[in-house]
Amino acid sequence: DLDCSRMDAQKSTFLLEPIGRNTAPAIALACMSLDTERIVFVTPSDHLIKNQKAYEDVVMRAKELAGQNFLVTFGIKPSYPETGYGYIEADGENVKSFKEKPDENTAKSYIEQGNFYWNSGMFCFKAGVFLNELKTYSPDMYEAVTAAYEHRQEMSADQLRITHEYMSAIPEDSIDYAVMEKSDKVKVVVSDIGWSDLGSFDSLYDELPKDANKNTINDKLISIGSKNNLILGNERVIATVDVEDLVVVDCADALLISSKGSGQKVKEVVKRLKEQGSELHNIHLTAHRPWGTYTVLEDTPGYKIKRIVVKPGKRLSLQKHLHRSEHWIVVSGTATVTVGEETRLVRPNESTYIKMGEVHRLSNEGKIPVVMIEAQVGEYTGEDDIIRLNDDFKRE
Repeated sequence: DLDCSRMDAQKSTFLLEPIGRNTAPAIALACMSLDTERIVFVTPSDHLIKNQKAYEDVVMRAKELAGQNFLVTFGIKPSYPETGYGYIEADGENVKSFKEKPDENTAKSYIEQGNFYWNSGMFCFKAGVFLNELKTYSPDMYEAVTAAYEHRQEMSADQLRITHEYMSAIPEDSIDYAVMEKSDKVKVVVSDIGWSDLGSFDSLYDELPKDANKNTINDKLISIGSKNNLILGNERVIATVDVEDLVVVDCADALLISSKGSGQKVKEVVKRLKEQGSELHNIHLTAHRPWGTYTVLEDTPGYKIKRIVVKPGKRLSLQKHLHRSEHWIVVSGTATVTVGEETRLVRPNESTYIKMGEVHRLSNEGKIPVVMIEAQVGEYTGEDDIIRLNDDFKRE
């Protein structure tokens, strides 16, 4: 964990975007929620950093430069000629240029020259400085982001939501293209911090512990004559026999088997799923909501079964469905259930029935989570068949 007291960090508001518009709009929206002099540290969520002390040191140096009104990027000292990253050409802490992902020979020449660094995707700057540069170099985006922020919804004390209408009107672009490659206020802090972006199955394999045959350690794995495999899965037993250099990812709703080094082709799988009309590419079996979670246990034409968990003090929206009826069975906790004009308590091993089109709501007024099994019955059980009449979280 980063030493937040040393970094002068504090708890912040969650700002929720309904659709992705790449990194520049997301960062701009966050900056608009802050004082212009506030120093912002932007970091991806899937990086691995092994050298904690060195990490804190480079962040503190970036903070110093940001205080001088520079936009700071973090250049990772390369350990090999990687072709999957962009590069930063530097002269000390001055950025000379940004380079696209190179071929292998170009990457080797970068390493030999010694002043090229991997572009980590981490940044540090004052909120106001970034917004001024965005306004200068990407004015259309700045105007669209400003409009989106002005029409934000305050879902709770610590959650802001951008509406779909205004978010979709923002031009899509990365912070690199929108600002960093155009601004003359950019500095780089060279960072030798034991960094990995974990952006591929190969990089994940490199970091995970392995057994004597260089298979990743997994309690569910039975390996016979197999070596150099990345095996991910915790639910079912996975047996491998005389195979090597494979990636096996076993999830409840899908199984991926790939040769190591072919991870970039997973995008083609996602594209194929979209073409086939499958929802696997964008719907998880377990979905997180402001009130709790739901897990799809079975989804078959004509019915769907879910396990729903509602946090203490939370409630779902007052809603109705046009294409399905629902049966609710409480298995733990005590639910407050509204169906039509009636509100009553439903305890473990008790149930209730909601007719198609009937207004209803599920609340947890207790001290422990409510766990419930929901059976939906109807010709259509999609998540978009919800008409919300009242919602604590101001969802559309």
